[in-house]
Amino acid sequence: MKTLYSKRSVYFNFPSILIVASLVLSLSVIGSFAQTDKSTKGLWISPEELATLPTSGVAWNSLKLEANLPTGTPNLSDQDDPVNVRVLAKALVFARLNDERYRSEVINACIAAIGTEKAGRTLSLGRELAAYIISADLVRLPTDKDRRFREWLRQTLSESLDGKTLQSTHEDRPNNWGTHAGASRVAIALYLNDAAELERAAQVFKGWLGNRSSYAGFSYGNLSWQADPSQPVGINPAGATKFGFSIDGVIPDDQRRAGDFTWPPPKENYVYGALEGALVQATLLSRAGYDVWNWGDQALLRAFKWLHNEANFPAEGDDTWEPFIINYYYHTNFPTISPTTPGKNIGWTDWTHAKN
Repeated sequence: MKTLYSKRSVYFNFPSILIVASLVLSLSVIGSFAQTDKSTKGLWISPEELATLPTSGVAWNSLKLEANLPTGTPNLSDQDDPVNVRVLAKALVFARLNDERYRSEVINACIAAIGTEKAGRTLSLGRELAAYIISADLVRLPTDKDRRFREWLRQTLSESLDGKTLQSTHEDRPNNWGTHAGASRVAIALYLNDAAELERAAQVFKGWLGNRSSYAGFSYGNLSWQADPSQPVGINPAGATKFGFSIDGVIPDDQRRAGDFTWPPPKENYVYGALEGALVQATLLSRAGYDVWNWGDQALLRAFKWLHNEANFPAEGDDTWEPFIINYYYHTNFPTISPTTPGKNIGWTDWTHAKN
């Protein structure tokens, strides 16, 4: 450790040393309080917020039912593995009830997940990982296990899986692959308190939402659904039309999975897949202080409006958690159902983010 004084400092008198020691101690205490305040805020939701939520009703009963199921074996190489959102259910129930049984199961699952990504792709890792990180944040891993978890998270950012990394996928793929990778990337950056990584991820996401001056390095596929094929974006800009039809809010690189532009627009489920990752990114970034819900002329809200007003395609199945996030942050009233079905990377928003 670097010394606080040079050899000549040994001639300081005793009061001077006391002053220096007091100053160092004060700064240490201030830093400790700052860290504590930051950590208790919660990546996804805080213990203080959870304490206000009900322990009865349809949403709670669904969450508790899931939390009481056997955990299963975490597998980050399986892009459809439901264990991650089940672990999240256990973490939420622990944080609400303070029942150590749930905490132990979450801790074991987070450690068991380490290394299971190696046989998969970045799509799987991006879909699966964020829920484990949020769960770890909710239960507070023991020091030794937390150290191991953090070391592994750092590796996953640049780990090559089928020729891609979490970082490169976020910065290259302007569709559901990229948004899911971004969700886990942001969660990692926040858990590790990595300001530089967080800022870079935020820049990329802002670019995806339409601000090409923030980031424009994506590799796009078919440009048929883009408002301006020469300036492609992740979500089409406000007021965009094509042949007189509104494409304001279209997510072009996933809508294209249904084929070239046509009207009425096909109900393309990959669009909701992209929004899964985007909404987790947005929620995490907004809690970290970014004005993300207003980026791109409220691009995420416009994406939902287009799906409802133009495509006539409300959320269904494992996307039913998504409207709760939109309604919570934009104070809107998109149709919702409860209980929801958890998605690939998050769930239980009918309990955590229901409007009062």
